[in-house]
Amino acid sequence: MANTNLQDEPAGSFSRRQQIFFRYTYFVLIDLTVLNLFDQFWGLVFIENFLISLLTAILLQVLLQATMAVEHRIADYFKSKSGVSAKVSRGLSTWAILFGSKLVILEAINIAFGNSVEFAGPLDGLIAFVVVVVAIICAEQFLLWIYRKLA
Repeated sequence: MANTNLQDEPAGSFSRRQQIFFRYTYFVLIDLTVLNLFDQFWGLVFIENFLISLLTAILLQVLLQATMAVEHRIADYFKSKSGVSAKVSRGLSTWAILFGSKLVILEAINIAFGNSVEFAGPLDGLIAFVVVVVAIICAEQFLLWIYRKLA
């Protein structure tokens, strides 16, 4: 019965807010899945329970989107400039933002969840955390690729 509601909805009739809601829900579910897979199968990631992993996935998605927005804004600033120094500055600022943001996100998770979420290993878990974030981004991009290929 629930499927009939979706089947009756013509394609392309979703509002912008509905599309954004769907997109972020989709990404949070991907993040949740990847986090729980690492928790289950890799000893360097510990998440106390499902609710904590869901909240962690939401926090991760919000902070990753904020990081991307900042990175794009700064990249656009340097794109408007000409010359080699602008290109070098763009590359260095992008690297600094993307690397520095992982430290900020890791600390935000630590503040929000304390010992309920732990990334262990070298550099106080930074390497494990970066591996998880890279896996999340790869999973998101892979599933987006599939979605686009189905169009």
